[in-house]
Amino acid sequence: MANSVQATKRARQAEKHRQHNAGMRAAMRTTVKKVLSAVEAGDKEAATAAFRVAQSSLDNMARKGLIAKNKAARNKSRINARIKAMA
Repeated sequence: MANSVQATKRARQAEKHRQHNAGMRAAMRTTVKKVLSAVEAGDKEAATAAFRVAQSSLDNMARKGLIAKNKAARNKSRINARIKAMA
């Protein structure tokens, strides 16, 4: 599809970045799911520990531009509310 060397290189780079970003996004989702599964199980200590990891992951993804800053804040707020509701 690309007609020039430059366009071919950009297509290669775009695919490489897409795969990297997909992996990072999947890792972020996994950290969030670990918190939610701990909340469902009723284990507040595990949920709190997992939340620290998820919070860091969400902030990193927002800083790198994989998700919007407000989405990270919204997710953290909702997860934290679920943890606090366990008490």
